[in-house]
Amino acid sequence: MMRIALTLAAMLALTACGARAPLEPAAGSSLPPAAHGTQESADVEQLLELPALAAPERSVELRRRSEEREDDPFDLPPE
Repeated sequence: MMRIALTLAAMLALTACGARAPLEPAAGSSLPPAAHGTQESADVEQLLELPALAAPERSVELRRRSEEREDDPFDLPPE
């Protein structure tokens, strides 16, 4: 029973470690310089955004029926 209480207390303490303030550069450092061809540098929120290629949307295309597979020239048996 004591082990469960200690585990719950540790989990509660870990959840309290989350960031509550917006992210800012560490003291004595600054954000990266502006990209070539832009006038102003990106802020923290823009730097944290993932480009579409890094997190593409998932295609959930379902198959309605079985389809024959095309011949794959690279599907070779082991030597």
